[in-house]
Amino acid sequence: MFRRLAAAATAGALLISVAASTVAAGGPPSLSFYVDDVRYRTVGTPTDFSGTGAPSFTYDKIYALGTGLINVAETKPGDTDFNGGRWAVYPITWAPGVTPVQLTNDHDILAWEEAGLLSIADSPIKLFFCSVSPVPPGH
Repeated sequence: MFRRLAAAATAGALLISVAASTVAAGGPPSLSFYVDDVRYRTVGTPTDFSGTGAPSFTYDKIYALGTGLINVAETKPGDTDFNGGRWAVYPITWAPGVTPVQLTNDHDILAWEEAGLLSIADSPIKLFFCSVSPVPPGH
């Protein structure tokens, strides 16, 4: 009887620790942003690199397009300029009279900025780490 009770308590503790670590890591993987017209997923982490003094070139940009739109990143794992999951979030402001649309790559964002249809903040609003992986086709 004691062995069963001890086994049940151990199993319960293990289950709680796994659930707690998932919550601490930011939850399960979610669809997060586009890179080069492909959706990527990530697990948010409770990191904040603000105030660390790390140079800006050690971060990759994520453009925050606004409410209801999916963010767009400038690089991905496998790209020669990928910084390993260190991200700087730059908000987008849409020009007056422009209806926000879903853009899916940084080339379009920069072209729209050049055309005066949107502006990109000069400074990031968040610096953090998260790993990313492409969403398999059909998901």
